[in-house]
Amino acid sequence: MCGIIGYVGKRQALPILIEGLRRLEYRGYDSAGIALSDEQGVSVTKSAGRLSALEQIVDASQPHTSGIGHTRWATHGAPNDVNAHPHQDGAGRFAVIHNGIIENDRALRVYLQRKGVEFTSETDTEVLAQLIAQLYNGDLEDAVRQALHEVSGTYGMAVVCADEPGVIVAARKGSPLIIGVGQGEHLLASDAAAILAHTTQVVYLGDGEMARITADEVRLTTLDAMPVAKDVEEIEWSLDQIELGWHEHFMLKEIVEQPSSLKNCLRGRINLEEGAVRLGGLVDCTRELTRAKRIIIVGCGTAWHAALVGEYLFEELARIPTETEYASEFRYRNPVLDDGTVVISVSQSGETADTIAALTEAKQRGALTLGVVNVVGSTMARETDAGVYLHVGPEIGVASTKAFTGQVTVLALMACYLGRRKHLSSTAAAQFNAALAAVPDHVEKILTAADECKAVAQKYSDRDNWLYLGRGYNYPVALEGALKLKEISYIHAEGLPAAEMKHGPIALITDGMPVVVIATAGSQYEKIINNIQEVRTRGGSVIAIATEGDREISQLAEHVIYVPDTLEPLQPLLTAIPLQLIAYHAAVIRGCNVDKPRNLAKSVTVE
Repeated sequence: MCGIIGYVGKRQALPILIEGLRRLEYRGYDSAGIALSDEQGVSVTKSAGRLSALEQIVDASQPHTSGIGHTRWATHGAPNDVNAHPHQDGAGRFAVIHNGIIENDRALRVYLQRKGVEFTSETDTEVLAQLIAQLYNGDLEDAVRQALHEVSGTYGMAVVCADEPGVIVAARKGSPLIIGVGQGEHLLASDAAAILAHTTQVVYLGDGEMARITADEVRLTTLDAMPVAKDVEEIEWSLDQIELGWHEHFMLKEIVEQPSSLKNCLRGRINLEEGAVRLGGLVDCTRELTRAKRIIIVGCGTAWHAALVGEYLFEELARIPTETEYASEFRYRNPVLDDGTVVISVSQSGETADTIAALTEAKQRGALTLGVVNVVGSTMARETDAGVYLHVGPEIGVASTKAFTGQVTVLALMACYLGRRKHLSSTAAAQFNAALAAVPDHVEKILTAADECKAVAQKYSDRDNWLYLGRGYNYPVALEGALKLKEISYIHAEGLPAAEMKHGPIALITDGMPVVVIATAGSQYEKIINNIQEVRTRGGSVIAIATEGDREISQLAEHVIYVPDTLEPLQPLLTAIPLQLIAYHAAVIRGCNVDKPRNLAKSVTVE
């Protein structure tokens, strides 16, 4: 996901824009640029590469009190200076920044070329800038409105005009934008992190909405020029939560934050004495949920792995048939959504394009839709019928850690909430809740004994292929562990249900190949021990994640990392932690950019 920042007010705009772009770096980008606007016109500076390259060439000598900035993740056109945002029209009167994809840009480009417009970049965004210039007749807001009526695709966009200094016009469809409200100033951003140092008062721009922003006023309308009234909301995150502090990387910070983030996720939601779960976000749909005949959980990447754990939880605790679907495939395969189907969408950001598309498809077919998201005010949070927030705090590292455990925790709460209303006894629910309440302390214990994870990474980080095996609830954790290693250390890794190893992948095992086996105590323990024996027979090096007190397994594995004992359905909340640490240390040892892995963005807002 690219990053957008804008400022209009009485202060110097450039330092605010640079600071905002720096706070958006974690989203991933390959170029950056700034457009500064005043009575003298619009001045654009942009550069491929890191933000530091832009800082070296931007002219900071002239005062400007309004401007827009952008970090780009290349889609249309190579990541170079020319294709970097902002983009201008031929006369340099307009500057546009844009997240998303203009799907009909080729047709619009041909149309504009026939009118004599010459293009300098390969991007779809320049088409938008040139189109606005063609339609401008003294009213920037009207020109943007006309242009967007001709556009197909997704956008979070902002534009400044030399003829209207001190004005930013912004619009969104499928890509997030928020407006920060200050004293005699306003800010615009694609992410709250970019403006949190200046204000916690924000207005969330909705799909199909526009904003005309000046220092003193924000005017909201639809694309059809109908006025929109919105409340100013408070960002629940604090500035220190998005600061690195004493940690070397955001990923490490977020791994070690998990005891506190999980406590925040659970706070006020379980009653240990009554065995009750309280989820205020589900109160209005509880009756419909209880009558659900089928649940479908959709997500992408790490969220899909959490959803798979959720599938097991809903079927075991609530006895409701549940399926997990890749959101990116869901809407394209004509899914069957019968009466009584509930669709749960899982996303950290609440802005994942594929998941939102799946959500939209489910709503159009009449399904009850629920959201499991972390970001308050996000698109999914607004568009679902009901839902539950994670409340784990901002996650800056691209590789998700505390959001994964937060998602699993919320899905566990939802499963118990439904189970209690169907067949789960108060005694069984109380036992489950007590075990869930103990998870943060268990995670704390795992983190204080993390040296073995680093030792594993030191020994095997030079190996090009890893295998991760798990059974039952720990099969999704094997998938997640492999994904973490791939994402940040660029080591090829494959996660499998352990029983499937001998149906083909066992051929991959060579002498010394690292094989991570999640072998915690449970219903399939003896089976997983057999899988370990099969790996050892073929020369693989076994790294076991085991339950405290299991001494037998130390005779079978080169390395054993112990986790506290807990109920089998809650084991993923513990077994995921060592795998996060192994991936982190492997990436550091290999010299990888842990928080900004190549080719990845924190939130995927385009298909």
